[in-house]
Amino acid sequence: MKITTVMLLILLMCAPCLWAQNQWKLVHKQLVVSNPPFKQCHASTIVELSSGKLMAAWFGGADEGAKDVCIWTAVNAKSAWNKPSIIATGIINDSLRYPCWNPVLFMAQNKKLILFYKVGPTPELWWGMMLTSADEGKTWSAPVRLPEGILGPIKNKPFLLADGTILSPSSVEIKDRWTAHIERSNDNGATWQKIAIDTTGFDIIQPSILDYGGGKLQILCRSKQGVVVQSWSGDNGNTWGKLSATALLNPNSGTDAVTLKSGEQLIVYNPTSTGKEWNDGREKLHVAVSKDGTNWLDILTLENGIKKEFSYPAIIQAKDGRVHITYTYDRKNIKYVILERKV
Repeated sequence: MKITTVMLLILLMCAPCLWAQNQWKLVHKQLVVSNPPFKQCHASTIVELSSGKLMAAWFGGADEGAKDVCIWTAVNAKSAWNKPSIIATGIINDSLRYPCWNPVLFMAQNKKLILFYKVGPTPELWWGMMLTSADEGKTWSAPVRLPEGILGPIKNKPFLLADGTILSPSSVEIKDRWTAHIERSNDNGATWQKIAIDTTGFDIIQPSILDYGGGKLQILCRSKQGVVVQSWSGDNGNTWGKLSATALLNPNSGTDAVTLKSGEQLIVYNPTSTGKEWNDGREKLHVAVSKDGTNWLDILTLENGIKKEFSYPAIIQAKDGRVHITYTYDRKNIKYVILERKV
């Protein structure tokens, strides 16, 4: 077959995409909970423990925002999840109870496991809470309310700098205005300082933090503007530049991203546009890769539904190099998948 100039150009244009798609494969998938003891669940998080086991957490109850919504956890060993248990509730006293929201698991440099979560009647009025464990989640401290004005990581995991500083990606949801900021701790979460981000021109929440070395960081955020929105820092997150749109679509739904040991970046996101309802566009879920944080290529389709909701992913890379992802599976369960780099 004769290859024309046009055909050659097409092949050259497609080559990076084909290369990226051939780097990773999905090797395992399962639902985390057998016979869920709750009507609905959402907003999962995942962390690798020092033992190599995985722990996931999410909120579950009658419905998002219902007073019985608690934080649940489960531990995975050899791809089998144990029976989930309640780790936190919004009980204030015998007559007052609020729902729990958006747990985030994080292993601090001192090997203390931290569970951040929110309690309150709505995202506009919630406050940050924290539990800690010194034995990988076998036992937990009493719940501690974070300082006034500090919410903790809103959806996605904190980022640990080389010197042990924790950068917590946070945000505030007010009805007419969404803003994001960073909360920094130099003492393993004992105290926090707030770093502002100029969010002029965009409504953003739920940042992820990516690392490019040499103090260069990037945040990727959910937005109301139909795209994933970014900002860059050149000084390890002490200051942040002007927000800008990426080429990644976003139907006003949570994403998560991770920097791989190779220096590449992975994001899990809904590759759709905003619909008429707030939860439209969450029926498809993709994984994309980038080397520079600007040019993204889809490499895997995790879900390709029509009406069901697949959303709010969490992604980590384990010590063995495998990538672990959890996400909301139609509000009825949490889906867990493993990605491996092809040999």
